[in-house]
Amino acid sequence: MEILNTNIFPKGEKASADYFSGGAAWVHILKPNADELNCQIAHVTFEPGCRNNWHSHGGGQILIVTSGTGFYQEKGKPAQILRPEDTVNILPGIIHWHGAGPESEFTHIAINLNTQNGIVEWLKPVTDDEYNHL
Repeated sequence: MEILNTNIFPKGEKASADYFSGGAAWVHILKPNADELNCQIAHVTFEPGCRNNWHSHGGGQILIVTSGTGFYQEKGKPAQILRPEDTVNILPGIIHWHGAGPESEFTHIAINLNTQNGIVEWLKPVTDDEYNHL
């Protein structure tokens, strides 16, 4: 039986290795931050083991998982396992990271809200030690 890719969005452009580690990620912008709606929406694909750096959003963020298994972690809190249909509401200024599990590609829609307050502030990478001890 053939397994079909159920992703309705293309992978998009390869993300900068300055902000992702443990593998590659791709970002497909669905709605650019280009009008008075003050939001940006992207579909992000992570290779197994790939995660973004610790970061925060001045206007907050919503993640909607579309496929695979991944993680979300706020600074100082335990990581949460994410699966398709899970939604994460991230308040403005919360330092966090998200990415794929070690054996699964992971995709989510990222909605960056209130972008007039800043889209993203990138911080240090999530170390292998932090990732491997979830």
